[in-house]
Amino acid sequence: MQRDMRFAALAIVDVLSIVVSVVLGVGMAMAGQGYWALVGMIVCPNVVGLIGVWIAGGWMPVAPRRGTDVISMLKYGGAVTLHNLVAYLAFNVDKVLLGRFWGAEVLGIYGRAYQLINMPTDNLNSTIGMVGFPALSRLQNDPPRLRNYFLKGYGLFLSLVMPITMACALFAEDIVRVFLGPKWGAAAPLFRLMAPTIFTFALVNPLSWLMLATGNAARSLKIALVVSPFVILGYAAGLSYGPAGVAAGFSIATALCAVPVIFWATHGTPVTGLDTLKVVVRPLLSVLIGAGAPLIAWNFIQSLNPVLLRLTVANGLLFGVYAVILLFGMGQKDVYFGLLREIGIWPLTGRRKKEKSVEHGDA
Repeated sequence: MQRDMRFAALAIVDVLSIVVSVVLGVGMAMAGQGYWALVGMIVCPNVVGLIGVWIAGGWMPVAPRRGTDVISMLKYGGAVTLHNLVAYLAFNVDKVLLGRFWGAEVLGIYGRAYQLINMPTDNLNSTIGMVGFPALSRLQNDPPRLRNYFLKGYGLFLSLVMPITMACALFAEDIVRVFLGPKWGAAAPLFRLMAPTIFTFALVNPLSWLMLATGNAARSLKIALVVSPFVILGYAAGLSYGPAGVAAGFSIATALCAVPVIFWATHGTPVTGLDTLKVVVRPLLSVLIGAGAPLIAWNFIQSLNPVLLRLTVANGLLFGVYAVILLFGMGQKDVYFGLLREIGIWPLTGRRKKEKSVEHGDA
């Protein structure tokens, strides 16, 4: 369905899965099921999603047949599956260690902080990647266009994720208080310590679109096999200091891996490591400048109540200054507005309408 660009049907299935899981989770909680309500909310979307895509896709299994030439697909799919398994294990060992050595309460606080800070980046990566991967796959034999499309998509993703990550680092206490409640205050320091990890994920995760679209699934697996022990070592190094030590070790390990992974992932593809780093510079400088606005007004912001108003004003300053610097100070206005026009979100100017009509006429 992704390959056929049936994103409307996939979106309906996703929304339905979320609605059903929320209803189930709330219902179980009201029925007194306790933490099993959270288990139900995690399991339900996968079950409903499976049924939904099966119905929407219209696929029906048949008996296996010889001579279908699926060996290459099985190798590719096997590499992707092993990569996902290795990554899943590596990024969950921290929770196993904390639960084993520090107990359920500490694990609950750490796990909730990680889930909250990872949610925006993970959702954006999944959403943009759902469109980016099949689009890049269709361009794998056209290197110049593949390079252009990937760098544009990568830049758009980073421009969305960087201010969110900065907000998490600056306003951790207020974000935790608004989204989790005052009883979860102990999660705020962990939330802030994980911000560098989420920033690294933003730099590295989109590279999987490029590797998979260019048939480099085996390389993706090799990267996971090399990085995973390093990340686990980071957990172990900080374990004696509790959840804060594990979070700090996680961030340091992932940050040290970022640049090597970028160059390894792009090696031999139409995109170079330097191309990728050049895309990073403008939104990174913009968000650093944007962060100065709420810091300058920090005393005023801290005097605001309730906390939701304070968080809204602080983020308004951060995102507003960031957008102005990125679009106008860094000269990216035409780049991003042009991208929005290409995907039909921003209206075409008179000149672009004329160019489009000429293109269609030539076609």
